[in-house]
Order: sequence, then structure tokens, then C-alpha cells
Amino acid sequence: MGRVYDEIDERLARFVESQPVFFVATAPLDPDGHVNCSPKGNRGELAVLGPRRVAYLDQTGSGVETIAHLRENGRIVVMLCAFEGPPRIVRLHGHAEAVLVDDERFATLAGRFPKVGVGARSVVVVDVERVADSCGYGVPLMSFVAHRPTMDDWAERKGPEGIRSYWAEENASSLDELAGIPGPGPGPGASPPASTSRNHSTTTGVSSSSTQLSSPRRDRISPTKPDQ
Repeated sequence: MGRVYDEIDERLARFVESQPVFFVATAPLDPDGHVNCSPKGNRGELAVLGPRRVAYLDQTGSGVETIAHLRENGRIVVMLCAFEGPPRIVRLHGHAEAVLVDDERFATLAGRFPKVGVGARSVVVVDVERVADSCGYGVPLMSFVAHRPTMDDWAERKGPEGIRSYWAEENASSLDELAGIPGPGPGPGASPPASTSRNHSTTTGVSSSSTQLSSPRRDRISPTKPDQ
């Protein structure tokens, strides 16, 4: 049945990266706030960075719940389940940060993914605190057909400026009025505004020593190196 692992080993990493869909759940601290669960297509957009660190490429969406919740409290769980082959569910609990496209760390993190289109708005980096699986006997068998091209087509039609306008209109705050994506900035590659600068104590698991992470409750997260 279920098992708790010390880390994401090679076998688990293969399972995590090979699933065509995964789910991300977050919640605000307010007990009356809205819990959120989002499905994510995985076209090489979920990467295991180390034994206790994963990251995924976050695409533009009509809501900004995950980013807003992470900015407030950092809590997250990533869930994957097998729809083909032997039954299995894997959950990765931890704390995370959404590294937005205007952040100087974004380009390095985005280099871990095969394609970064116009619609990408952040890389979510998760410091994993609990790695566990369960039987998955209740998950139905389903055959994967293909990933939808709809998101990429929509983002291409809007273009970079159109996407930024969309963020300003639709992604500024969550359902519970938590802060989402900040207002329009100078564009990818520019230095982040002074108000977002940080003195980080935990690395993202990428090769650059200057590429760092911080998130709420960081005192509970043990630093890890990329290939430990």
C-alpha cells in the first residue's frame, strides 16, 4: 500500500516526469478562503531538480490562485497518478515559490524545460518536505491521446504585450483578494524592482550560485543541492 520515502529517488523521478498530467493544490491561511486545485499538462514541464526539489513551468491561466497562495504562505502539494499501467498515486508536500518571468532567476530555471512559450508566467520551484505514494486502486484506467495546442495558440495570438495586459487584468489578485502578479514591469531579463529584492539563504538547485529562492516558512525547509 502506501509508503513514505526519504527523497525522490531515480525510480520516483522517472514516474514523476513521465506522467502527462499532474495536479497542484494550495490554500490561503484564512480558513474561510478558497482552496485551489489545478490540473497541469506535462509536456516536459515538470522537472525533478534534486532529491527534494521539483519545479514546473507555470502557464498563463484565467486565475492566479497558486501564485497568490504561494506569495502568502508557500504551502503546496503536487499530486500525480497513473492512468495507465500499475496503479499508483504520488504526493509531494512542501513549500514553494513562483519565480516570475521578470525575475532575474527565471531564465536559468526556464532552461530546465524543453520549450518556454509566450504564455509562460513563472517557474514554480517546490522544496519537498514529504514524499509519499499510495495504492491508486480507485483511479480509472484512461488512455492518453495528446496534449491540447489551445493554450499555445491562444498565447501566440495575444503576443507578449497582450499576455502582459491579460496578467494585469486577470491575474492581479486571487478570489480572496490576495496579491497575484505585480503590475507591468520592464520585461523579461530586467532586474526585479527593489521591493522584490531578497537576501536568500536557500538555493534553487540550478548551477548559478546567484540564483536563489525564498518563500514563507523557509525555516522549515532544509537546503538541498541540485544533484544530491
